[in-house]
Amino acid sequence: MKRPKLKKASKRMTCHKRYKIQKKVREHHRKLRKEAKKRGRKKPRKDPGVPNSAPFKEALLREAELRKQRLEELKQQQKLDRQKEQDKKRKLGTNPGVELSNEEPVKEEFGQSKAKKAKSSKQNPKKLYCQELKKVIEASDVVLEVLDARDPLGCRCPQVEAAIVEGGQKKLVLVLNKSDLVPKDNLENWLIYLKKELPTVVFKASTKLKDKGKRIKVGKKAAPFKSEVCVGKEGLWKLLRGFQETYGKAIHVGVIGFPNVGKSSIINSLKQERICHVGISMGLTRCMQAIPLDKQITIIDSPSFIVSPLNSALALALRSPASIEVVKPVEAASAILSHADSRQVVLKFTVPDFKNSLEFFTSFAQRRGLHQKGGSPNVEAAAKLLWSEWTGATLGYYCHPPTPWTPSPHFNENIVTNMKWGFNLEELEKNNARSIQAIKGPQLASSILFQSSGLTNGIIEEKDISEGLPKQKERKQEEEEDFEDVDTDQESVDEEGDEKSSDMSPAEEACEALFECQADEQSAQSFVLDKITEEEDDAYDFSTDYV
Repeated sequence: MKRPKLKKASKRMTCHKRYKIQKKVREHHRKLRKEAKKRGRKKPRKDPGVPNSAPFKEALLREAELRKQRLEELKQQQKLDRQKEQDKKRKLGTNPGVELSNEEPVKEEFGQSKAKKAKSSKQNPKKLYCQELKKVIEASDVVLEVLDARDPLGCRCPQVEAAIVEGGQKKLVLVLNKSDLVPKDNLENWLIYLKKELPTVVFKASTKLKDKGKRIKVGKKAAPFKSEVCVGKEGLWKLLRGFQETYGKAIHVGVIGFPNVGKSSIINSLKQERICHVGISMGLTRCMQAIPLDKQITIIDSPSFIVSPLNSALALALRSPASIEVVKPVEAASAILSHADSRQVVLKFTVPDFKNSLEFFTSFAQRRGLHQKGGSPNVEAAAKLLWSEWTGATLGYYCHPPTPWTPSPHFNENIVTNMKWGFNLEELEKNNARSIQAIKGPQLASSILFQSSGLTNGIIEEKDISEGLPKQKERKQEEEEDFEDVDTDQESVDEEGDEKSSDMSPAEEACEALFECQADEQSAQSFVLDKITEEEDDAYDFSTDYV
């Protein structure tokens, strides 16, 4: 005989009981609020800081500032190291069978010892960029130099092009990306100018792509994004496919260029999925990444070029990677504004006529609603906004190509013919003509005329970074000078101590003790404050002497 199933107890309750429970909960919360109101809120005690009358106050503040800078640099370096390790793991997971340029086994690359990791973490990120760029150039058979169509000449680096030419066996191709941001006539003029030296491809990358392995549901009435359409993909594919057939074996294609020209976006457009990191911020790609397009063509993403500090202020403002460079927005935006047509800038941003950059930033901040606490316009935020728009992918401006065509110093007739060998240039011209027709560029009146600064010098050798970029050396020298100043102050105090030992105040004795135990900075600062508060509590009025 089957055993009857037992029914579970019902969780239902009467309304009277439920309302009673809710009432008890409300009374309990009200009681807690009432008790908290009686106790009052205890504000955290503020740090009084170092009094103005304390001796050697400036030295203490300098030491605290230096310590804060060291901590910030350490955090930034750790962040870069973490990002690099994640990129390596992602690359290993997506392409386990692809051999990189160094041709080392995967175990040796990712199973480094702790000593090597510590050594690489201390290395300058700019040197790491140079190392990765060299690996990409060495591993590539064809190198695509990506140029921003708004300023193609400013995106060319003669040092990198000369290094590729010296190899002799590598091919260099120019890719005019962001072609939809310049007028068509200007794009055709630049194409005529550039193809005299190297094969040039007109391209417009797609920025709205789905992530790898994810599907995006689109409604029936949803209109496609304008930036979803990729132009020039077929022309670039046919160019690389034709060269691979002429070459006779599988090829590696390296993609190089300055920050924010769209290197990763071009790779994503060719792969038709978001496999490389892209974003508004500059310098997102920090290490090389090999991506197979098919069995015969492998494309390699690379970090951006490192700009030489010997360039003009305009080149430094437009081509410096913001991830590893401290960019001053007011100076950068002023340099950009000085090379743009003022009338067209006034019409584009709908601001009144201006005499200098400061006047423009003031009116631009008022126009965009950028204000500080007191209501005054935030000039720095306005400069930063202009700089971000100018380096981004939305603002339309254009440059005229130089009228007398002059070949680059590292090119001659033999090199030009060698670079064009193996490519079907007639088919490339037809594909470029189709791409120009398909692109809906802005009108000439709505674009801003811009004066280019010419070729931008870059740094390839790692030894040139320490010489050309002396910011870290200057910081070290400043720290050494600060400590030397502290030592000289200490010596002078010691010399006068024998004569005026009886007249010394307890605060001066505390400072002497501070500089004796200068090795431990944090304990020294707390030692001074404790001495002052214990021995001269009556002498100092902390209500008036706070810093």
